[in-house]
Amino acid sequence: MQLRYSFRLYPNGPQRSGLARAFGCARVVYNDALRAREDARVNGDVFPKTGDLSKLLITEAKKTTERAWLGEVSAVVLQQSLRDLDTAYRNFFDGLAGKRPRMGAPRFKSRKDSRQAVRFTANARWKITAGGDLSLPKIGDVRVKWSRVLPSAPSTVSVVKDAAGRYFASFVVQTGPEEILPEAAGQVGIDLGLSHFAILSDGTKIESPRFLRRAEKKLKKQQRRLARKTKGSSNRAKARLKVARAHAQVADARREFHHQLSTRIIHDNQAVAVEDLAVKGLARTRLAKSVHDAGWSAFVAMLEYKAARYGRTFVRIGRFEPTSQVCCVCGIKDGPKPLHIRVWECGACGAVLDRDINAAVNVAKAAGLAVSACRAQVRPGLVPAQRGEAGTHRDGHTTVAGIPGP
Repeated sequence: MQLRYSFRLYPNGPQRSGLARAFGCARVVYNDALRAREDARVNGDVFPKTGDLSKLLITEAKKTTERAWLGEVSAVVLQQSLRDLDTAYRNFFDGLAGKRPRMGAPRFKSRKDSRQAVRFTANARWKITAGGDLSLPKIGDVRVKWSRVLPSAPSTVSVVKDAAGRYFASFVVQTGPEEILPEAAGQVGIDLGLSHFAILSDGTKIESPRFLRRAEKKLKKQQRRLARKTKGSSNRAKARLKVARAHAQVADARREFHHQLSTRIIHDNQAVAVEDLAVKGLARTRLAKSVHDAGWSAFVAMLEYKAARYGRTFVRIGRFEPTSQVCCVCGIKDGPKPLHIRVWECGACGAVLDRDINAAVNVAKAAGLAVSACRAQVRPGLVPAQRGEAGTHRDGHTTVAGIPGP
């Protein structure tokens, strides 16, 4: 399978200027091609092909006074920009045909977009130097912070600038069957929640880190400072960067938590089952901020691709499966229960069940995994109240429970 590895770049002043030119030229070619195709659609003309657009908007445009500066960047960057537009149109039409989820038509890019990116293929003759720098055509040797070793030779590299002003090199590599892990004995079902981020069918509960909630004070302070700055001023640009960096810290911490937890689960279990949650629907409720803070969709996507990468079985069960209503011991459906009921007693067999662990066991059973329901039983006792949506204070728990370091 193909994987993408990202590493932090540290370009100097001239290199940042060269990257800014590359971002701008790629954006102009993309917008010119989009405008040409939209004009053809409005006028009822033939849809221009990529080859014709390349000749008109790159080769011929370089000879004109208005677009002579396109020759200051690598031609591969401009060609890849046209291919990005082709991909955007293909995804749009596939969505209309029902081949993929619907998405909007391609839109014009702006120099004020929070993310800027260009892509270099093998034709651009980029390389990794002996000293570990990334040599890019018409930009130079850019310093890279290598955090790990690439599993194979990369085919392409994309240079990305995010909203926080950070630069990243994103490599596409091909992995083979040598990464498949030895077979493991464990099989686990996962129930995702808010009070606890994940509850496993073996009884393990992973506390929710709530990265956004913990950073709310800092974010509010930076956003108030941004609101006081005059629009268009350099001070406002500096304040915007501080807000973007604060949000980037939250996103990076959440992503690292997802990676560590998903890697541990995939390494320890041969089969993993999760429930297909209606995240879009939950994100329209009063729990929206907590739902977005949890990042369930990103975590499940990590589980899915890591299972395929390491030779594990991944099963996603339907969202309408009554996992919280069925007793995992005797299989009797006891009906829906309010969210404040965290422990309940089965009316048929008398088993005292933890609501979350019971749901995780039922997720595994619905996926056809052989799991034991004995760990779903708990002693009767005081039922803790569910943590409310409002409030930013921690309750004394550790940030990440039971997760080893990288």
